[in-house]
Amino acid sequence: MKKILLLGATGSIGQQTIDVIEQHPDQFQLVGVSAGVNENKLHEIVKKHPSIEVVGLAIEPKKNFEGKKVFFGKENMVECIHNCDYDLLVNATVGFRGLKPTLESLNKGIDVALANKESLVAGGTLVRKTLAKTNTKLYPIDSEHSAIFQCLQGNSEKEVSRLIITASGGSFRNRTRKELKNVSVEQALAHPNWNMGKRITIDSATMVNKGFEVIEAHYLFDLPFSKIDVVLHDESIIHSMVEFDDHAIMAQLGSADMRLPIQYALTYPSRLVLKEEHPLDMTKTRELHFKEMDNERFPMLKVAYEAGRKEGNQGAVLNGADEQAVEMFLNGQISFLDIETSIIKALEHIEYIQDPTYEQLEESDLHARKFVKNYWN
Repeated sequence: MKKILLLGATGSIGQQTIDVIEQHPDQFQLVGVSAGVNENKLHEIVKKHPSIEVVGLAIEPKKNFEGKKVFFGKENMVECIHNCDYDLLVNATVGFRGLKPTLESLNKGIDVALANKESLVAGGTLVRKTLAKTNTKLYPIDSEHSAIFQCLQGNSEKEVSRLIITASGGSFRNRTRKELKNVSVEQALAHPNWNMGKRITIDSATMVNKGFEVIEAHYLFDLPFSKIDVVLHDESIIHSMVEFDDHAIMAQLGSADMRLPIQYALTYPSRLVLKEEHPLDMTKTRELHFKEMDNERFPMLKVAYEAGRKEGNQGAVLNGADEQAVEMFLNGQISFLDIETSIIKALEHIEYIQDPTYEQLEESDLHARKFVKNYWN
């Protein structure tokens, strides 16, 4: 029985993780959960899973969680980690706040199933050092990185020629840059293939999300950026591919259901039965389309590559500026294309730190957010 501590339990990935756990009650036990502000949903989860010992909330709870250890405030996730007996941390939080829990669990000697992009985008160098020091592991939950992870099984990473990450192109993949000038929030949130949270949907449309995934792949698989490519793939059926030195290409195909990569991260190296509402049927998927990435149409991918190569605090600035800009776009304060300007200007103006501490990364994140706010006011 594997004991699971789940951070971000009320979000999309968190809810699908719980579904996977509930499909296999003989394999998993949910022993801890945290959430941001959705206290009512957290109460529902705790009521359904009496095995839960610790509960975390970003805000002070209004109702009691009878018989549970409850932690709230900025450090609630870290408190859960240090006061819970668990075998695997599932980090399904969104934002820079997910970095510290990842580091804390690894330092405790416990592996992490990672859906929090910012842990590697903002803190990749720190995470890499911690993994080496503690001999712990990260299991990727992002569908693209899970695909690569699956394709690498039984193969040597030393024989990899390149990783090929697929990108849907997002909500505006068929629009020119000129046509992006006056797009609405509602249009940006209408992703053609996936049902995701608001920020990641906007990041998909700007291609920032794919840039994040390139940086993640660099740290997860210890490959240089020159060996990581991105191709446009409308259908989102091939989640990623791996090309080896002999030019053999292996791909992982699947439906747009995040429970598959979640379950593989929880069960690795085993594969358990997974109940999917719409499993992939290749007899109905008769065509797959691929296009070379257009860096002029999607300039943020190139920006992310540059930030990733530079390392230091650049990832923290990239993420912080993006998070703030996306929030302002969703609130109607800036236009869609202003998101790109926000990130580029922040990377130009925030001081570069080559070998940052966690505190310096946190400062860089805050400085980037503040810079973006001030830039448009």
